[in-house]
Amino acid sequence: MATIILTLKIMPSDPKVNLDFIADKAEKLITKFGGKPGKREKEPIAFGLVALKLIFIMDEQKGSTQSLEDDIAKMSGVSSVDVIDVRRAIG
Repeated sequence: MATIILTLKIMPSDPKVNLDFIADKAEKLITKFGGKPGKREKEPIAFGLVALKLIFIMDEQKGSTQSLEDDIAKMSGVSSVDVIDVRRAIG
């Protein structure tokens, strides 16, 4: 099976939420899930709201990320979590 690269988009519940704290906790959950955290990005949305994008890799055999998404969505300060990109790694 292949290695895949996923991007999660995490929307905070409030513009004042500490995105670095959320990213640290989410990356721990990603590692526990079996992924390897990679890049973090912040995407301005509107009215001071900034979304957090976490890019990580995992083995395709792991299957669905729904349980990981659910765990992150339960975190304090998180409004929603979506997988916005999935790609197979080459090489």
